[in-house]
Amino acid sequence: MSAELGHFALILALLIAAVQATLPLIGAQRNMSAWIAIANPTAYVQFFLTTLAFGCLIHVYLISDFSVVNVVQNSHTDKPILYKIAGSWGNHEGSLLLWVFILALFGAAVAAFGRNLPPAFKARVLSVQAMIALGFYAFILLTSNPFERIFPAPLNGQDLNPLLQDPGLAIHPPMLYLGYVGFSIAFSFAIAALIEGRVDAAWARWVRPWTLAAWIFLTGGITLGSWWAYYELGWGGWWFWDPVENASFMPWLAGTALLHSAVVVEKRDTLKGWTVLLAIIAFSMSLLGTFLVRSGVLTSVHAFATDPSRGVFILALLVFVIGGSLVLFAWRGPQLKSTGLFQPISREGALLLNNLIMTTGLAAVLLGTLYPLFIDVIGGAKISVGAPFFNAVFLPLMVPMIIAMAIGPFMNWKRGDILPALGRLRFTFLFALVAGAAAWSVETDGPFMGVIGIALAAWLGAGVIAEIYERIHLFRAPLSESIRRLSRIPRSTWGMSFAHFGLALAIAGMAGAGGWKVESIQTMKPGETVNVGGYEYTFEGAHEGQGPNYTILFGKFTVRKDGQIFTVMEAEKRNYPVARMPTTEAAIHTTLMGDLYAVIGDAEGDEGAYVTRIYFNPLVVWMWIGCIVMMFGGTLSMTDRRHRVGVPHKRQHASAIPDSVSSTS
Repeated sequence: MSAELGHFALILALLIAAVQATLPLIGAQRNMSAWIAIANPTAYVQFFLTTLAFGCLIHVYLISDFSVVNVVQNSHTDKPILYKIAGSWGNHEGSLLLWVFILALFGAAVAAFGRNLPPAFKARVLSVQAMIALGFYAFILLTSNPFERIFPAPLNGQDLNPLLQDPGLAIHPPMLYLGYVGFSIAFSFAIAALIEGRVDAAWARWVRPWTLAAWIFLTGGITLGSWWAYYELGWGGWWFWDPVENASFMPWLAGTALLHSAVVVEKRDTLKGWTVLLAIIAFSMSLLGTFLVRSGVLTSVHAFATDPSRGVFILALLVFVIGGSLVLFAWRGPQLKSTGLFQPISREGALLLNNLIMTTGLAAVLLGTLYPLFIDVIGGAKISVGAPFFNAVFLPLMVPMIIAMAIGPFMNWKRGDILPALGRLRFTFLFALVAGAAAWSVETDGPFMGVIGIALAAWLGAGVIAEIYERIHLFRAPLSESIRRLSRIPRSTWGMSFAHFGLALAIAGMAGAGGWKVESIQTMKPGETVNVGGYEYTFEGAHEGQGPNYTILFGKFTVRKDGQIFTVMEAEKRNYPVARMPTTEAAIHTTLMGDLYAVIGDAEGDEGAYVTRIYFNPLVVWMWIGCIVMMFGGTLSMTDRRHRVGVPHKRQHASAIPDSVSSTS
């Protein structure tokens, strides 16, 4: 019964989305208040129906209803309850239902919290959001029904992919989708503004909190995915430039550029067309990621679909949404006139430079991701574009961007002077030189890019502190005056500072783990010792155990430092009998200076010997800390009243975005 109820709820949601996509849009064009008013209730009803459908899917997993094909293919009675719940979206059909659930959630959020939006503009936003939902409802119902029945029902299921039987499945996909789908709101705002032909400071203020929320979730989703790969795959790495990893990174780059560009629109009434285009690109990259994962063109742990018809449907949806939005931008974009003028050497110029570099980096990642697929389509030899290409092309692009990030806050709006700005950063520059020299003196045999990474991290982190120092006039004004200035710094500014400082920490972690990782692969018998990264690992042997639905091989290592026991680590190798597939659970001991990382492999011979892989990953913990600090900065910025209030009610108009907006703080 739950399957039929969920299926029926999806059909009703499609019909409601069709109403929401048409009537409010027509009403906004014709100034028909009754039709405009339909937008809010239809958004709420659509959210209720998708919630009902999603709840029904979880229910059939919880009760192990093996008359549902989706449950048969991705569950088993012995599977722990956490993975029964999370397994409902750990597959193609369920993940698409999660997508439309989050899409409806954001639509309902706009309806509930967009009270300061002009009614006609809000109606257009919700109509565009419903148009996106229509495409995905049709895709689910026509090609990917999660409630399809099978008869006769088997006695048990085929189990979930063992690599996905991890707590990360319960958190990583929902958070990643909150980021992916969150950019649909920025897209809807952009399309609604193009329809009206107006983009101004009010629009920028409206779109920023939604973009910021999507950026926070996407940052968290990418971080969790990296951490999951780090401890689950047992390769000692956290980023492999996998096409699906790239698919999440590309909208992050576009969304980061969009956040900075919206600031310029709000403050200086310029870069309007550029900002709207970035909103379109950010969501387009999210849709492209959906195509890569769901079309079957990739073979990956992330890729669930293998039916070509599904790929054709998604490709058609991709062409319609991206192509249609770009055609609309080409038609209406020239009407978005900017009134603010600025010199290249200015804060606007610094923000524009960063945006150009980020979009260039996005283009490089896009090229490296799609080029092998393009060559394969035209019948060429199968090729692989991996880390060497991306490291050689993408990483050098980021160097000038990071340098500009520290300089930009010291520049004046409209017209600046770079020499005084650099003068204020002289101690920052010295600190970066000292940090780079210190890194070089400690690790003289590593790649020089690691040293540059440490110097850039020090430059950016110290630049953030220097900017706050200048803002409060520390040591140049009475202490009471500095404290007063400190207390009056807006939370949005604090959020920016934390986000930039978090990026500096993450860069330091990436530089350490990427530049000076130590790796050792060998066969070890019980009692044998190997030295890795200054630590002595003694293999104490292996023993077997039993998990909820798998068997375990434990490998124990005693780690000594300077002859003293430092820690005891136990790596696992799990075997899932139903799926007949092994997985790796690395043993990780984290310190501020680096991670001790051990993996046990296959048995070798009859003397208790096993293949072992041992790594020392310097500074990697700072990467995770930095990402958390970045998310905290974004969240802190969202609490700023100016990002939540928008414009006063008295400034609202029924059919257009106001020409200007005054501060509401």
